[in-house]
Amino acid sequence: MFRRLTNLFRGFLSLFISGLEKANPRALIEAEKENLRQQIARFNDNLATHAAFVERLTRQIKTLEKQEQELVAKTGAHLKLGHREVAGKYALQLKQAREQLEENRQQLEHAEETFKKLVKARDVSVREAQQKIEALKRMMTETEMLEAQAELQEMATGMISSIGGSGDTLSRVEEYLTERRDKAAGRARVASSSIDTAEVDLLEAEQQAMGEAALAEFASAYGLDVPAAETDAPAAEAEAPPPQVKDMGPAVSES
Repeated sequence: MFRRLTNLFRGFLSLFISGLEKANPRALIEAEKENLRQQIARFNDNLATHAAFVERLTRQIKTLEKQEQELVAKTGAHLKLGHREVAGKYALQLKQAREQLEENRQQLEHAEETFKKLVKARDVSVREAQQKIEALKRMMTETEMLEAQAELQEMATGMISSIGGSGDTLSRVEEYLTERRDKAAGRARVASSSIDTAEVDLLEAEQQAMGEAALAEFASAYGLDVPAAETDAPAAEAEAPPPQVKDMGPAVSES
């Protein structure tokens, strides 16, 4: 029972963590970058240890080479002097030194080769990881751009379907404004129809008469002739009596 509860708790925890990961992919990328830096640091520490081993082998080889030269010189010198026993000891030491030197040289060659392979593997792994991270960052940016574009398109589609609809706010505002405009036009028409045009005509005639009087007074003061108004000429012609037609025959009495 306890194991089942543990598995269930782990399942819920895994679902919760998976949800967080899906909601925060950028945080995952940053975490992987930090993890990569830590792995590189640990790898470099181990590589430094291996490099120290290579340096120690190199130093031992140099020491053995120097020892070999000294043993060769001592063995030859004692052999020339006839000290066979001493020369034999130095010859034995020389043999052991050469065997150790050969072994160290092989170890150094193998260590150098291993070091180069490790450095190459590190560089390739780091480069590949960096390329994956950069690809994920580009994918993240592209995903965000596509999501924003999709959201804008959805908003535009919703706006097209909603603006201008039967229950849209803009349609109601247009209806209200049309009603107010028509009502204002009707009020203006009613107000204009109630104006007393007779009084307006009377005021206009009065102003015209006052203008004629002022003009006559001006002409009298300066001895000028006032020409007849253009509007009066047709009226005078219309009011003139028709000419009498004379009959050329004898007059006939009514009786």
